[in-house]
This record gives sequence, structure tokens and C-alpha cells, in this order.
Amino acid sequence: MTSTTTAFDTARAEGRAALIGYLPAGYPSVDGSIKALLTMVEAGCDAIEIGLPYSDPVMDGPTIQAAAQAALDAGVRTADVLKVVEAVAATGVPTLVMTYWNPIERYGVERWAADLAAAGGAGLITPDITPDHGGAWVEAADAHGLDKVFLVAPSSTDERVEMTAASSRGFVYAAAVMGVTGARDATSDLAGPLVRRVRAAGDVPVAVGIGVSNGDQAAEVAAYADGVIVGSAFVRCLLDHAGDEAAGLEALRALTTDLAQGVRRGAR
Repeated sequence: MTSTTTAFDTARAEGRAALIGYLPAGYPSVDGSIKALLTMVEAGCDAIEIGLPYSDPVMDGPTIQAAAQAALDAGVRTADVLKVVEAVAATGVPTLVMTYWNPIERYGVERWAADLAAAGGAGLITPDITPDHGGAWVEAADAHGLDKVFLVAPSSTDERVEMTAASSRGFVYAAAVMGVTGARDATSDLAGPLVRRVRAAGDVPVAVGIGVSNGDQAAEVAAYADGVIVGSAFVRCLLDHAGDEAAGLEALRALTTDLAQGVRRGAR
């Protein structure tokens, strides 16, 4: 098990932001998602987020929803997610799961924490649970040494930003826009001030997500954030090449390379 902190430490030593890539487990298949994520690691992702497909993804835009629904339709379950985590974590790259809370509650919080740690997972990103309502997860994560990544948004009050910075381990996920996930033509002008607010509240890395889709945008975000999170753009590579695994993997490799070069151009 490798904490996400190591990815930020390595990137900081190189004077740049960390690149964090996301894909849902099980799309286009369980083995296909493993191949895709390993391709992203090989091409330059410093940490990986693996999505747990869920039927009511309120934060996800249409791109991620389409891939997650295809995974669910194919019968992907929590055990498959852990299989994907184990395969990716074996590379030594910090590997987190991003999930809504309901599947974890149904699986069993303590059981989930134990199984995630056993698979080599670094921790959990919980978009729909806040530190003050996540007592069971906080306790289980602490018991198993797992990262606890909570979200802040431009609308978060100073009190909530402070609480989130104090409660998170690994990093704070700064949602750059008010809305669902998805690639955008321009980065949000709300992200920079939000990162500064989190840094003022606590000593924890801050990674910005939602909207980044190319190296130029990654460079913009990398100039002020500790990490750049990319999800929908990676998923789109696979959706656009459905049925052609080789082409999908090549598209992922090219995009990851572009983004990895971008976080280096944005070096501070």
C-alpha cells in the first residue's frame, strides 16, 4: 500500500504538480480497464483513481455515466473493483477508489477498509460524504492507514474548507466548477482562489479536478495546484474507440503523455 502523499512528494521534488488519472473499473471490461489504467501509469500518471460503478452517479457527467453504466450492465461488482485496484497498485503507483457512499455502506465499512488495504489501495475519495458525516469511514480508514480524500467546492464556507483540510489525508479534492464532471474548453477561474483557501486552512496537498482535458489546461492548473485530476477525457478515449482495444490504449497513451508534459510546463 502506497499513500498518495508519495506522489505529491515526488512531484514537488521535481518542481511540478502531480498528474492523477481516473477511469471506472470494468470498462470496457475488467481486464480491459486494467490494461487501460496500466497504460496511463506507464505514460506518466503519478496516481490513479479507480471509479466504482454506481447506478445513481449524481456528480458524474454523461461521459463517465456512460462507461459506468456499461460496466454495471456487464455485471461488474465491488469484488471486480478490488481486483482492478490490486493490479494497478502492484505497480507501486498510489491507487485510490472514488465512490459514492451507498455501495460502501452496503458492503460494510470495516470490511471495505480491510479489503481495500489488502488489495494495496491507498485510500478512498468520497464525493457525497463530508468529514462531519463520515465517522464510520474515518475510523475504519485510520485503523487501516488509508487516505481519506474529501471534496471542497467554490461554494464551500471557510469553516467547511478548514474542516475538510484538517480531516483529509492524502490530499483535498478541489472541485473546480459547480456542476458535474466533464471535459471543458477552458479551465475554471474559480479553482485558483479555492486552492488558496484550502492551503490557508491546512497543510495538505490540493488537487484540482473537473474539466481538464489537455496538456495546455493541465499546465494552467499545475501553476497553482499540487495535483491535476483528469477523468472524463480519459474515459472519452475509450468510448470513442469502443470495440478497438489497441486504438483506445493508444489514445490513452497519447493523452497521458500530453498531460504529463503539461504538468511539467506548469512547473512552479
